[in-house]
Amino acid sequence: MQTEITFHQLDHSDAVEAAVLRWIARLEHLSERITKTDVVIDQPHKRRRHGGEYHVSIVIEVPGAELAASYDHVDIYVAIADAFRAARRQLQDHLDVQQGYVKTNVVGRTGHVGANVDKQRMGSM
Repeated sequence: MQTEITFHQLDHSDAVEAAVLRWIARLEHLSERITKTDVVIDQPHKRRRHGGEYHVSIVIEVPGAELAASYDHVDIYVAIADAFRAARRQLQDHLDVQQGYVKTNVVGRTGHVGANVDKQRMGSM
């Protein structure tokens, strides 16, 4: 699997990269069909006094789909964890559809009241 981790508007951190790689390893346990994972860690608005929010976006490529997730948070590790949790949910949903666990052609359900209904229990109509 090809992995790319990009730091945008902030300095590279080995600890943050290690956290991202641990999350990617978790995704690999879920599916061996992941072909590429792109992670962008951004700090769009650096502030001198209060610090800004971190924005983490993830794009996962699997055969037949490209899944994307992102999350913003003041704590970089929370942003990473929540973005990867969202990506994991999307990957699991995609795998469920691919394996036939989810019906994709259900249009809507309609029904009618049968003749065996006790009208006194339901009240007057």
